[in-house]
Amino acid sequence: MMMSWQTLLAIGSGGFIGAVLRAYLNGLISHKVPHDLPYGTLGVNLLGSLIMGILVAYFMYTTLFPIHVKSFLSTGILGALTTYSTFAIESVLLLQGGSIMLAALNMSLNVFGTVLMAGIGYWSASSLLR
Repeated sequence: MMMSWQTLLAIGSGGFIGAVLRAYLNGLISHKVPHDLPYGTLGVNLLGSLIMGILVAYFMYTTLFPIHVKSFLSTGILGALTTYSTFAIESVLLLQGGSIMLAALNMSLNVFGTVLMAGIGYWSASSLLR
């Protein structure tokens, strides 16, 4: 199935916003929270996952939004906001630097934390929208 130009433009526009938001939030969290663990990346991954869960649940209970709006919010903004490629290289660098425990903690928190937050967002929004 071919995507419309409106959907492609929506994803690209949302991606710009999400990437800028990621850089801002990551820097803000990293500046405010002294750390050995990359909490900025963890923070945007957890927040993005929570919001994604809420949006998916909301989209399931409403037909108010056309596909390009849904794509703008989910694939565009949240796709660029969450940082799994950054998370992956930060984990590799922790391992390379000999911080095996911090790397394992970083991987566990990102993988399990984001799935948990997406579930919390989804179930919370679903129960409110029923």
